[in-house]
Amino acid sequence: MNGSLTVALAQLNLVVGDIAGNVVRVAEAAADARDRLGADVIVFPELTITGYPPEDLLLRDDFLRAAEQGVAAVRERVGGITCLVGHPERRQGLLYNAASAIRDGKVLASYYKSALPNYGVFDEKRYFNAGELPIVFGAGDFRLGITICEDVWDFAPAAASATAGAEILLNLNASPFHLHKSVERETVVVGDVARRIRAPIVYTNLVGGQDELVFDGASFVVDARGHVVHRVSNFVESVSAVTFARDGDGTVFVESATVEAPPSDEETVYRALVSGVGDYVDKNGFPGVVVGLSGGIDSALTLAIAVDALGADRVEAVTMPSRYTREISILDAEDQCRRLGVPCHRIDIDTVFQSFLDSLEPLFAGRAVDATEENIQARCRGTLLMALSNKTGKMVLTTGNKSEMAVGYATLYGDMAGGFAAIKDVPKTWVYRLARYRNTRSEVIPLRVIERPPSAELAPDQLDADSLPPYDELDPIIEAYVEEDLSPGTIVERGHDADVVTRVVRMINRNEYKRRQAPPGVRISRRAFGRDRRYPLTSGFRFDASVPGGQDGD
Repeated sequence: MNGSLTVALAQLNLVVGDIAGNVVRVAEAAADARDRLGADVIVFPELTITGYPPEDLLLRDDFLRAAEQGVAAVRERVGGITCLVGHPERRQGLLYNAASAIRDGKVLASYYKSALPNYGVFDEKRYFNAGELPIVFGAGDFRLGITICEDVWDFAPAAASATAGAEILLNLNASPFHLHKSVERETVVVGDVARRIRAPIVYTNLVGGQDELVFDGASFVVDARGHVVHRVSNFVESVSAVTFARDGDGTVFVESATVEAPPSDEETVYRALVSGVGDYVDKNGFPGVVVGLSGGIDSALTLAIAVDALGADRVEAVTMPSRYTREISILDAEDQCRRLGVPCHRIDIDTVFQSFLDSLEPLFAGRAVDATEENIQARCRGTLLMALSNKTGKMVLTTGNKSEMAVGYATLYGDMAGGFAAIKDVPKTWVYRLARYRNTRSEVIPLRVIERPPSAELAPDQLDADSLPPYDELDPIIEAYVEEDLSPGTIVERGHDADVVTRVVRMINRNEYKRRQAPPGVRISRRAFGRDRRYPLTSGFRFDASVPGGQDGD
């Protein structure tokens, strides 16, 4: 028993519901791994056949029948290599998240996921039943165990496989991205599990965008000591391979592999945004996007992401100045379009805005000018952008960031109008970091856009700082409250001013209704607004930052 075994990792961008297309991708990747890499086994992502997450499609009988036909098609089309694919499987009236090892028309083994995540973006217990037994099957001279995603975070399923005789653990994944997630996978979780079960783990992950989620791939292999011995680049499709062998005492080790160096945090997040935008547009069949370009940093970053995701020929920019728009904003917007090679249309909104004011004047008589007039301008712009979208078929990308979405510094049916929110989960401080990172590749965002104070330009001499705390103070409070679930009292104990914390928390809570009506956007943080954070719109619970010890008052 001194032979070797080559295992391929198929890091693919699959499409939810496109079962026929996914089967084609499986067959192509399997043939490539067999013929180019000489692989004996190929491991695909979780729920390969259906894409992930299929959500309530799993409640449909016709969808499940199509998935069964997809597995049958893989059995017919793939030969000369053991193909480990994920799929839903019905057995005795129950539905399981399964993985099957298929070779030359036969199913060698089928495993049912044991640890079903039901937190954050996951709700697998809504659909699946948990499997119980470990599955170990043979490939050449080696014994291979199967686990699926959360199984290695739970540890018990991996340990059961090792106890059942698995020498190498194959793990199929659809693990969504957030910043630093790859480090958690490699060292905190999988590396520790490999050390404890004393067996290498092959971790194949999905890549690409699916609605609000984006999957980074970053597939890898750890040896029995928990060291990363193979790593694939993130946010790219690939079929790579590692070769396992035994040393003199029979210990399984990785004989040959490559380790890609991880990119910087800024590059990783930027890749995530480009991947999420590109896949949402392409997988939904839009010919391109329209971006309202204000001359500010949020829309500048959004435009750069759109061009990098789709190409300049599929992106249109529109600048819509009003009486409060500074000339430098128009010049900077036009400058960025020239740098990116994007057409820039100009529609002055002052006539439209004044028409609204004239129509409302009898009803507004005797009332002071306030945010109402500011919001009318934003809604004029939103209406114009949506009209262009309707006429051209191109989707509107909104440009609001996470800091604004948190505290309600956005207008319903105005700057929130659109089909997808590219930087919805990007705090303002990170907007600056990403803009500077993008300019290291080529200077597409004018320096003045990055350096001048941010402003909505909806009133004379307006600055964001007039209405909000400084972003370097605001963003840590939002992160602590939204992503860490800390109470206002605990946030104050971290060194933040109690009045500022109370004000920010109140703004976050009372603007939940806006976020419910916001378009989806790319998730890059541990907890984004959307499917991970579900707060009631109507609530009598009150928060008091003056209560010490992390307690909430009412």
